[in-house]
Amino acid sequence: MRVTSMLAGLAFVLAACGGEQKAGEQQTTTTSDQAAPASDSAAAAAPAGDAAPAAGGATHDVNMVLEGSTYKFVPDQLTIKSGDVVRFHNVSGGPHNVSFWADSIPAGAADALKAGMPDQMAPLEGSLLTEPNGAYTVNFAKAPAGEYKFYCLPHLALGMKGKLTVQ
Repeated sequence: MRVTSMLAGLAFVLAACGGEQKAGEQQTTTTSDQAAPASDSAAAAAPAGDAAPAAGGATHDVNMVLEGSTYKFVPDQLTIKSGDVVRFHNVSGGPHNVSFWADSIPAGAADALKAGMPDQMAPLEGSLLTEPNGAYTVNFAKAPAGEYKFYCLPHLALGMKGKLTVQ
């Protein structure tokens, strides 16, 4: 029984940490909320539905990457305004997601994030991006000012975390 549990856990870890695309491999995208990496945010199509920025809000891009043996958000610290949108891109080393610590966000922010995070796996946890170049968009409409600490659930133990400051 222990061996079976250990093998199942090991299979899950390997599946969660594998899958980096090699140079020259062709990518295919199948969902409407996927976008190109954040190198040119003006060229990326705006996501549909609730993810569109509020009038006058800006869109910011954050890449989720594996560099060598380091999983990280790029940038891992970002300052935005209430009403802005942050689009998280699965660039390499996925699957990835974005999750917020409930005790590390301003009072009242959980309700704003709940409204601005479609398809949550759990409260304050975005869906898992398994496809290369998949994107998950968080709308900070009506988000109170303050610090929002976030992390990637599959790679938290490997130090993949960051901080947003909403002004």
